[in-house]
This record gives sequence, structure tokens and C-alpha cells, in this order.
Amino acid sequence: MIKKIKDYFKKLGPGLITGASDDDPSGIATYSQTGAQFGFGQLWMAFAMFPMMAAVQEMCARIGMITGNGLAGVIRKNYPKTILYIAASLLLIANTINIGADIGAMGAALDLLIPVPKIITPLLFATLILSLEIMMPYRSYSKVLKWLTISLVAYILTALVVGADWPEIAKASFLPHIIFDRNFFMIAVGVLGTTISPYLFFWQASEEVEEEIVEKKITSPGIRTPLVKGEEIESMRIDIISGMFLSEIVAWFIIITTASTLFKNGITDIGSAQDAARALEPLVKTFPYAGFIAKSLFAIGIIGTGLLAIPVLSGSAAYALCEGFGWKEGLYRKFKQAHGFYGVIVAATLIGLLINFIGFNPIKALIYAAVINGVVSVPLLVIIMFISNNQKIMGKYTNKKLSNYLGLITTLFVATAVGLMFFFLVQR
Repeated sequence: MIKKIKDYFKKLGPGLITGASDDDPSGIATYSQTGAQFGFGQLWMAFAMFPMMAAVQEMCARIGMITGNGLAGVIRKNYPKTILYIAASLLLIANTINIGADIGAMGAALDLLIPVPKIITPLLFATLILSLEIMMPYRSYSKVLKWLTISLVAYILTALVVGADWPEIAKASFLPHIIFDRNFFMIAVGVLGTTISPYLFFWQASEEVEEEIVEKKITSPGIRTPLVKGEEIESMRIDIISGMFLSEIVAWFIIITTASTLFKNGITDIGSAQDAARALEPLVKTFPYAGFIAKSLFAIGIIGTGLLAIPVLSGSAAYALCEGFGWKEGLYRKFKQAHGFYGVIVAATLIGLLINFIGFNPIKALIYAAVINGVVSVPLLVIIMFISNNQKIMGKYTNKKLSNYLGLITTLFVATAVGLMFFFLVQR
């Protein structure tokens, strides 16, 4: 038994990191908003998205493992450059907006604990993130920062102590509930966009390539096709399923917690970090300074996941552009070895930082960033489906029937949600 447990943990890697980074500030805010606004109404989406999310990330990981290239590198070598430019541009725009929203939310979260001028906190976080990303390998500091995300367990504990209606939760988890209006579909697209996120597609493929470089199967992306064994594919799938399951369990509990606290008490719109933090107050209501403790848990969760996710956001954009233009890339390289790669990271982070000075609500911005990701994901899902079914690219590791069914369902599901959102927006 102990040996099996050790073997299981050895298989965990990029998939687990991807799953953890998916519950970023945008995810926390969007899941909180749907719980506050619709109660358990969109809870079914958490379970519905798990197989879809796992299928898409498995395709991306398999593409990286088999080709020795990230997604953009594969597109550049096998498809018209127009497709590459469209994919990279969509990703860069969505990621930059997401970075800006995450930085703003981290500043708002810190302000719950320490009153700091609003002009200073975004600068502090942007400087800290860039310094860590350039001077310290992401793998090294992510091992430390991931412990900050343990604060997300507070949502699980809160759900267990507030006396949630578990029979109703069980029903809502498996029976879809749909309201045909603008707000429902906008939040639904946000939930999809923050879960089945474009940046995770590119990140997953590129991280699998970096794993192969670390294991010395290849010396750098695209130099040669790595030799991949069947058991390595199986290990990757276990890693992906574990990471995505973790991500969706956290999402499920965030929705349950906010529905059982905020929605139940008539707080149906989260307009500030203070509003979002109130969901955790029941966990610590018997303690002195319960409000401050709840705010602290919320702040640590937002800041910790932000520090993890922003390098993934900027890094995935850098991978896409550098692979597309044939520049040297990779977090395993030092700054002097990959100026273009780190230049994109710096530029995306700084532009995201500047977004914070045009006057917007940082918590609302997180939700809008998730909606933008949902819209952008549709054409990227189509591209991934084409690549993973291309025998010239994937050889014998093209999609099997299950992957194609899940991939098609995912693409149609997201596209339908986006289409209905725009339909109701136009009707207004």
C-alpha cells in the first residue's frame, strides 16, 4: 500500500501544478459570484466540467509529450501562420487582461489586512512576481507558494460547519438548472472560462516539454521527437486527472460555501474583497476578531493563488509567442539565454499592471477576465481537436473515441454557452 502511494505521488507533476493554478483569483471570484448570485443553481457545472477539463488538458499534455513542442510550435510547423497569429494574439490579449485583474485583486486582498495606498500594492506585487520569475526557477518557488493555497481548505471547512443542505447540494450537483437570461449565461461563460482556460492549454503542453528536457529526452523544444513509452502516457493521465479533480473539488466547495452563506443572507452581488471574504466568517465566528480572521484566510488564498497563477499566465503567453517565432524559450533557461521569452513575460505583466490604473473594480474585473477567457477558448478548442487528431503530427497517439467525444462535447458546450450569452446581450 505504501509503495503504491509513493508511486502515485511520483506521477504527479505538471498536471497537479496546472490544476492548482486554475483556482486562481479569477476562479475564486467567479465561483464565489455564481454561488452568491444563483445559490446552488450552477453547482452542476463543477462536476460537468471535470471530464471536459481533464480531456482537453490530456490532449494538450499528449501533444507536448509526443511532439517535443508546445502548442504554438506545433501550429507553426503544421498549419498556416494565420492560425498561429490568431491563436497567439487571442491568448496574449486574454492573459494580459487576466494578469491585470489578478494583480488588482491581490492588492485589494492585501488592503483587507494592511491599509496600503492603492497605487502602491499593484506595483509591489508586479515587482515581486517579476523578480521571482526571472531570478528563481518557477518550479522552485511554486513548491513554496503552493502551501499558501492551503487556505482554500477554509472553503471546504466552512461548507461543513454552516449546516449546508446536503440533499439539495447532491441534487444540484447532478441535475442541470438553467435560467435563460443574460446574467446566468455571462456567469456560466465565466465559470467555463476560468476552468477550461486558454492559458492552461499552452502551459500544459509546454510544461510537458520542459519535463522531457529535465529528463534529458530532448535538449530543447523541437530539436527532435522524444521517445515516449505507453506507461509514460498513462502516468501523465493520472497526473492530469488528479490535478483537474483537485481543481474542480475546490470550485465545488467555493460555490457551496458562498451559496450557503452569502446567497442565503441576501448578498447576491460581490462588489468588493470585503463582500467575498464574508463567506468565510461562519468558520471562525466563535473566535474573537472573527471578521479579521475570515479576511485573512480570503486574502492569503487570493495572494497565494495569484503568485502561482500570474507566472503561468505570462509564461503561457511567452511560450506561445516564442514558439511561434522560433525564439529560445523555457523557464529552465536563464534570462540571458532567452531574452525574448522573458521579455514577453515582463511586457505582459507590466501591461497588466497598467490596467490597474484606469479605474476599475478589481473583483468585478476578475469575473470579466473569466468571461473573456471563455470566449477565447472556443477557437482554441477547435485547433486542439484538429492537432490531436492529426496522424502526421501525433503518429499512433492520436485521439481515441473517448477523447474525441469529450473534446467535441466540450467545444459544443462552451460554444453554445458563449453564443447564448451574446444572444441575450444583444436582446437587451
